[in-house]
Amino acid sequence: MQPDPKRLIKRLGLGTPLVGLYDAPDPSPFEPLVCPGGTNGVCVFSFYEAWARGKTLHLTKENFGCGGAGYWLCEAETRSREQFVRFLAETEGLKSSMDRMNAWLDQHRPYRREHPHLLIGPLRPEGYGHLKTVTFYVTPDQLSALMIGAQYDSAPGDCPSVMAEFGSGCMQLLPLFQDVDLPQAMIGATDIAMRRHIPPDIMAFTVTRPMFERLCRLDERSFLYRSFWGDLRTARAAK
Repeated sequence: MQPDPKRLIKRLGLGTPLVGLYDAPDPSPFEPLVCPGGTNGVCVFSFYEAWARGKTLHLTKENFGCGGAGYWLCEAETRSREQFVRFLAETEGLKSSMDRMNAWLDQHRPYRREHPHLLIGPLRPEGYGHLKTVTFYVTPDQLSALMIGAQYDSAPGDCPSVMAEFGSGCMQLLPLFQDVDLPQAMIGATDIAMRRHIPPDIMAFTVTRPMFERLCRLDERSFLYRSFWGDLRTARAAK
């Protein structure tokens, strides 16, 4: 059963909806749906406003938009490995050499779908069994609070609670997590190719389902109900 995030949303002062990524056998429970229109290069994050209007992006191996989303999320390849590496390293200058980019690709694998349909959009409690990650679109202040929240119940020796990894924006939604059954979070929207689709003061904070459950359990004993967070919100409201 999906935990209720309303208390968390209220304490954070979130004005943007939470966005889930689902790997599901049937897309119909996630309607209304929008599609990228084939393999035409449309970015996943160009649907940011559609998510805010309650629509869900529907991705398949045949209909994924840009080649990055096709490769990392849908097991679809639109160019050869050499072309892919050359584009990223030499055309866009994202690594210092093709060798470095090749080595990075060797260490990262695309997501392997369980079902034909990936859905990205508003949270659907009835689809909780198919939920893989939840993304908060947040200001720097809210990002700070979520980072503290993600580490609130962590202990020495636990897996890293928060990661910030190089990769495309759609990688940061799921493929960069090695195990979605661990309580982990990823700082996202650091991909300069996708940032033009979201407001300039917004970052992403993507969490696995176990971490989402932890965050939703933050109660009156936590920092969200104490002076540091209250003073920060008061200071921002006064400006």
